Amino acid sequence: MVSPHLTKKSENILTLNNDTKKLFQVIYGEKNKEEDKDDAPRIKVSDLISKMSFYYEKIRNAVDYEEEHLLRKNAIERILKRQIVIEGVLKISNSQDVASHLLVELIRAGYLPNNKILETKIGEVANIIEKYIKLRNYSLARIRPAEYFRNGDIGKTSDLIQEKSTFTGWLFAIAASEIEDSLGRDPVKQVVISNMYETLSDNIKLKTDSVHEKDLEIQIYLSIHRTFLKFDDEMLGYILLKYYNEKWKKPKDEDLAKIARDIISLRQAIFNQLNHPLKKNIDAIISKYNVYFSILTEVIKEDPTKVFYEIKSDPKAFPRLIKKICQEKYKQINSRLWRVAVRSIIYIFLTKSVFVFLLEIPVIKWFGEPINFVSLSINVAFPALLLFIIVMFTRLPSEKNTEKIIEGINEIVFKEHERSTPYIIGAPIKRSGSINVIFNFIYFTTFIFSFGLVVYALDKVNFNWVSIIIFLFFLALVSYFSMKIKKSSRELVVVDRRESIFTLIIDFFNTPIMAVGKWLSEKFSRVNVFAFVLDFVVEAPFKVFVEIAEEWTKYVRERKDDIS
Repeated sequence: MVSPHLTKKSENILTLNNDTKKLFQVIYGEKNKEEDKDDAPRIKVSDLISKMSFYYEKIRNAVDYEEEHLLRKNAIERILKRQIVIEGVLKISNSQDVASHLLVELIRAGYLPNNKILETKIGEVANIIEKYIKLRNYSLARIRPAEYFRNGDIGKTSDLIQEKSTFTGWLFAIAASEIEDSLGRDPVKQVVISNMYETLSDNIKLKTDSVHEKDLEIQIYLSIHRTFLKFDDEMLGYILLKYYNEKWKKPKDEDLAKIARDIISLRQAIFNQLNHPLKKNIDAIISKYNVYFSILTEVIKEDPTKVFYEIKSDPKAFPRLIKKICQEKYKQINSRLWRVAVRSIIYIFLTKSVFVFLLEIPVIKWFGEPINFVSLSINVAFPALLLFIIVMFTRLPSEKNTEKIIEGINEIVFKEHERSTPYIIGAPIKRSGSINVIFNFIYFTTFIFSFGLVVYALDKVNFNWVSIIIFLFFLALVSYFSMKIKKSSRELVVVDRRESIFTLIIDFFNTPIMAVGKWLSEKFSRVNVFAFVLDFVVEAPFKVFVEIAEEWTKYVRERKDDIS
């Protein structure tokens, strides 16, 4: 008779699927990969001189709020645009020099390691730049005011020079994304993306009568990059550019000319995919799987060999490892919350508070209003205080969330737990015109009530109308930033949010304020005086100074070698 204990043990044995085995192999290979020790020439800069560029970049990033994972890509874009607008050196004939200067600047700013990047990378980046310069030149000849569009609106007839400048900016934002991609392809992340796509393309289906069937695969692929790698629209635009042009990696001149002939319809197609009706529904599903695959990757990275054999010998060990990683990740979220909050406070203070504070007193005097130093102090301290309170009361994921993550990881790892029924999704249902009118009226009423209540309270503490406007400005702006901060704290949350009367009321009245904050943030980001001054007044001469300092240190070193 078979022992009941043996039977129970055999029932607990789980089988790893092939995708997970491949992930184990790649992570193990990366952890045990030997560092290249060949004598191939690498790009090297002066460590002493680089410190100036490094600290400058820190200052530059403080006055232009961007997500941390986008900083290098944005730096690439900024350098390319500077060479277009100010230096005017972006030509096919000197793409090699542009690529060399670009990589050197990235190393000096700390975005790339010093003395690690092979000099052959210069030629690779130069080829990318040359490709986009050619496409730009071919395309500009096709752009006319009557047919040019921006953000999906065809038929705008603005100034032709401005239109070409806008197109060039968009194109080189895509170029920056391709350069960024060429600088850091993580083999582990590439396998995770492949595994996610294989899993989700089988488990996400559309309703039988859906008209978006042809777009489902690319929308899943885009969503994976948007949620897992946190790509922005320009980086996703690069993916779509490759998707619509099979020969994009190494196109010939005739291929680029053909793309340029259809550049307007191509941009429209890219815009349509980035704003697809399926986007939100697919993102909602994939965001959970992003958590499962991210935690799984961290678990395996701890010790691939040990984890692999523990899964085989002790099935209970695997959930314990997942819980351990989850707790570590929750702590990291907490520290990142404070880091993001501090960045937001510095950004708001440098780009908004100082500017407004310098205006508030002169404007009050101009209109003959009494100066209220209490309101002045509140307007200066309010943004930091509100963000501080929001971070203080932001909750970390619960134990129930951890249990849900364990279930999700079991689903993507073991054959016995694979999902049996797919997710069935469709495009959001469009409301009728009459319903939209009613909802818009209620939303407008809420908007008036929310701001009216704040104005009433401020008037009771003797705020004058100038100080009230400034307070409302900061209230909207900080509410929007706080929403972004809280969103980052929910990156590992896979349980559905519990609704209550209290949260519903808060959302009802806070949403209009956040909407105004988003609008203000987008508008004021375009007129960021500090960023403009740094980019177009300070940066170009500063980089020239750094170049001269670098050459001077080389010269001194050469003279010293000659003497010795």
